[in-house]
Amino acid sequence: MASRTPRTDASTEQLKADLEHLTQTLEELVGATADDSRSNIKQLREKAEQRLQETRHRLEARGERLYSEARDSVRDQVDSCDRYVHDNPWTSVGIGAAVGVVIGLLIGRR
Repeated sequence: MASRTPRTDASTEQLKADLEHLTQTLEELVGATADDSRSNIKQLREKAEQRLQETRHRLEARGERLYSEARDSVRDQVDSCDRYVHDNPWTSVGIGAAVGVVIGLLIGRR
């Protein structure tokens, strides 16, 4: 399992804080509806909607950033593999042949 980076920990903590903040606002809204104070409900509803939109935008931005980072990481790994194969063609052929033999043996055992 990959180790967590400080940036990942900070992102996780920010996500927890966002969700706790949103939960608190929604709990206030639920509590206010028991009051049946129309102006109070309207204000809390607007506050909850605003926090929900803010949280949604933050989560979307984080998701896009994580997707971009993962895509870049995979691209770098593919480039490294491609360079290795071009730099060591016979080693790559040997590895491919060995993997083929192992797969053949495993399939043949059935």
